[in-house]
Amino acid sequence: MRIGAITDLQRLTVSLRGGSERREECLLFSFTGQLDAYSDKQFTEFISDRHKGDILPVVIDLSRIDFIDSSGLGALVQLAKLFNESSRQFLVVGNARVVQTVKLVRLEAFLHLQPDLDSALGSLAPA
Repeated sequence: MRIGAITDLQRLTVSLRGGSERREECLLFSFTGQLDAYSDKQFTEFISDRHKGDILPVVIDLSRIDFIDSSGLGALVQLAKLFNESSRQFLVVGNARVVQTVKLVRLEAFLHLQPDLDSALGSLAPA
């Protein structure tokens, strides 16, 4: 069963848009644009502000990200540590560009990198 991505995204910076949706099985975050030194803080704050008080797994969909740099990777690592400390399942969906960058620094296992949104949602542990 194909489950659509979030389409209503708000502007976080000039180069990054994001949206969130609480689903039955997870909190889904979706982003488009560039995740870099100019947007990493807004990216982290956007997710941090919306997950508080929730216990659902978190899925971050970066399949529509055009560019990610070391600052963007740092933001993902920071979030992964936060969710690991609270024993919450955390998955990142990437496109070819994101996957290549994450694999370059060997973070694919730590970030629980998934090839697409359907795979990510299908791999969530049952509640």
